[in-house]
Amino acid sequence: MNSEKVLSYFKEITRIPRESGHEEHIIAYLQEFAASHGLPCKTDEAGNVLITKEAAPGYEDVPTIVLQSHSDMVCEKNEGVEHDFAKDPIRYVIEDGWMIAPDTTLGADCGIGIAAELALLDSDLPCGRIECLFTTSEETGLDGAMALKPDFITGKVLLNLDSEDEGEIFVGCAGGLDTTAEFHYNEEPVQEDFVCQTVYVKDAMGGHSGDDINKGRANAVQLLGRFLYSIIDLDWQLVTIDGGNKRNAIAREAKAVIAAEEDTLEIINERLEAYRAEVLEEYGAIEKDIKVGYAEASPAGSAIDEMTAWNLVAALCASPHGVLAMSQEIENFVETSTNLASVKMTEPGIIRIGSSQRSCVTAARRAAAAKMEACFVLAGAIVRHESEYPGWAPAAVSPVRDACVASYRKLFGVDPKVKAIHAGLECGLFTEKFPGLDMVSFGPTLRGVHAPGERLDLASLDKFVALLEDVVVNYR
Repeated sequence: MNSEKVLSYFKEITRIPRESGHEEHIIAYLQEFAASHGLPCKTDEAGNVLITKEAAPGYEDVPTIVLQSHSDMVCEKNEGVEHDFAKDPIRYVIEDGWMIAPDTTLGADCGIGIAAELALLDSDLPCGRIECLFTTSEETGLDGAMALKPDFITGKVLLNLDSEDEGEIFVGCAGGLDTTAEFHYNEEPVQEDFVCQTVYVKDAMGGHSGDDINKGRANAVQLLGRFLYSIIDLDWQLVTIDGGNKRNAIAREAKAVIAAEEDTLEIINERLEAYRAEVLEEYGAIEKDIKVGYAEASPAGSAIDEMTAWNLVAALCASPHGVLAMSQEIENFVETSTNLASVKMTEPGIIRIGSSQRSCVTAARRAAAAKMEACFVLAGAIVRHESEYPGWAPAAVSPVRDACVASYRKLFGVDPKVKAIHAGLECGLFTEKFPGLDMVSFGPTLRGVHAPGERLDLASLDKFVALLEDVVVNYR
């Protein structure tokens, strides 16, 4: 097993469609891999796949180790990029030691974990019995992990390969909860003397709503809402609004089509220029490419009714986003956050606002969701909560954690950082599904996950593979 083999498998995986909820192709690929290598394989009703490799001779008494990755990926692309995630392979380049998808997500989250598991299965390493678990739809609600039956795995030691910072071993994570607000609107005619125009915020950095939430990045949906609220004293109509996408991604782009008299549009555009300067002053040190502006739009016959439009705009402006609390016990660790993820008009008469809340403290997570609910209920929306999953509390005693630390020190001459992560991992659910499971999470360095430009540090891949191999071979 080596990093070249891992990378080779990952390159194969980049050619396989595997958006959350549409993982039939990657499931089939895993099943075919198992069959071609003569390895036992089973698949449950949720699409979770388990491939088993029996212990090497002389290693029959070594504890079984479960290696786990999720089979889906976040599918995001830059505006105007022609890419169909349902059939097109990911286009990547290798530059300056990084594997990069310039215009889309790369899928190294968690494709590189899948590749590492396959490389291990396709090796002659002297080790105990291993169970390679591939779970479905992690990115949209940990659906596969939630559906796991208690007897699907037998191992009592688990290595989660879904982390993004080489040199860090994670022993805890935040739990999560999704909140959706829904406005029901009536259509009203666009006034005859009104002209349509698009206002937009685009090319923000975006990023992972857990790992990047404390990095001060702009949220395009929030910024658009702020601007629309700043012109609420003028006479205009909201025709359409669209922004963000996935709940676990910080919104990079948002736009609204508005209608107003030409004289009013001139005032709006003057205010938009001033607002652009404010955004650059606020975020310019971080957001190097963010754009705020306007463009022509096609004429429209109808708009959102005035009361709903104003309530929506006010709620978007008031909605919380970002870090809500830092941990009082772990230095520089985000305890609670919320992500204003998206605003969508996908059905006639309905506007949906998607958001997610994270915290390692259950009460704080639910309080954050209640804060989001209160904001939108006051604006007349219908709010629901769903897909809650637990956090993962660090264990006082963990032999696998100690083994990983010792292996890292032996291999690289320094101690790794042992910490918790604000992003959600399936390990929280595993603690409920499989009591007594001893777990850690580690991986190579990834940057820009859940956003176009996602990249993998190839030097860190070498160290990740070396650590994984050493732990699997030497764990007792």
